Amino acid sequence: MAILKVLTFPDPKLRKVAVPVTKFDKSLENITSSMLETMYAEEGIGLAATQVDIHERIIVMDLSEERNDPQIFINPEFKILNDKSLLSFNEGCLSVPGITEEITRPDSIYLTWQDIKGDCHEAEPSGLLTVCIQHEIDHLEGKLMVDYLSPLKRDRIRKKASK
Repeated sequence: MAILKVLTFPDPKLRKVAVPVTKFDKSLENITSSMLETMYAEEGIGLAATQVDIHERIIVMDLSEERNDPQIFINPEFKILNDKSLLSFNEGCLSVPGITEEITRPDSIYLTWQDIKGDCHEAEPSGLLTVCIQHEIDHLEGKLMVDYLSPLKRDRIRKKASK
């Protein structure tokens, strides 16, 4: 497949809201393969299609230490199960290179998604997977990790990224 160009903040294309995938065909397989190749090349653990200028609800991830357990989430959605159970994590982002910030997110969610064939799945993930799922779904909604920061920090990052 191909390594895709990762959009970086403050590119306005990162603010586009992704549309649901409706065709589960060879084209979708090619997109997810290219996304995985890009994620591995960039040394990331997750990548949303929006980040590579594809505005469909597609996420790829690999949280394994060996980098050999790719996961693909098509049309992922989540509901917060307990908004009082929170997890803080020092998040980074391929679209905001060189920046990590502590972000607090719900640790108890109910996740639904489809696989590459269109079959439906559900889970109640926890820990790092919960953080990554929410981070990547934010991308599909046109939201970035910098949106969780104070306006002052966000402006500082924007100025640094624009240089």
